[in-house]
Amino acid sequence: MVEAMNREKSAALARFLRFLLAAGEVSFDGEGLSAPDGRKAAVSRDTLEHAVRLGLVARAGCRLTANPEARAHLKRRLCEAETPFAAQHRDLAPVVVMRDGIRGTAVANRLESPLAALARLKEKTGEAWLPEGAIAAGERLHADFTRGGLQPKMTMSWEPRIATRQKGEAGAARDLTDTALAARARVAKAVEAIGPELSGVALDVCCFMKGLETVERERQWPARSAKLMLRAALMALSRHYAPPKASGRRPHAWGAQGFRPALPR
Repeated sequence: MVEAMNREKSAALARFLRFLLAAGEVSFDGEGLSAPDGRKAAVSRDTLEHAVRLGLVARAGCRLTANPEARAHLKRRLCEAETPFAAQHRDLAPVVVMRDGIRGTAVANRLESPLAALARLKEKTGEAWLPEGAIAAGERLHADFTRGGLQPKMTMSWEPRIATRQKGEAGAARDLTDTALAARARVAKAVEAIGPELSGVALDVCCFMKGLETVERERQWPARSAKLMLRAALMALSRHYAPPKASGRRPHAWGAQGFRPALPR
């Protein structure tokens, strides 16, 4: 009962602010609102007093004007109302991310990840078919690919083209930021680390967002082979981003009695 009353109170306040923002300035005669263009709206005195206490409305006699906070209040309320509808298109889950070589956790929408379907696969033992490190590596490759501006444009560019290039200058590369250039360099190193045999499927799935069946059809691979190739590629990429720590033990060699190592001259 109390929750229903609060919702009605919030809705009445939103209707009042919406009318006030559209009119700019209104007058209150004790029973309702009157706009300069003749429009009228009903509002209770409790709603008016509540808006004034919140600092959303300024009152000078019978004249009412909306404060800048009123528009922000309406925007927040709209976002709260849309949350249940947006939630049906989200699958939020904690994921492992790599930042400067250090693993951390973050919350991500799995439905936006190119590896969302593969992340749910399980082995017969119940373990994840793709380790978290491999998924994080694929998403990091996708992030660098996007940050570097390597994603092909699918829409028309309306930016004016002005011929300001001087003779001997570089082309479009000179317009890239340092962040984009660094991202492109990371993508190139990642592709080199994966190797020419496996880098293609990693780029197709993680960067170009292609499905495994599409990859198999375009590359004329056998059915269900792309999944295995992608797993091998992501495991190699995971080792590139987070190489295993070297053992702290020094190597030892055994020699027979009288053995003397050859020293460089």
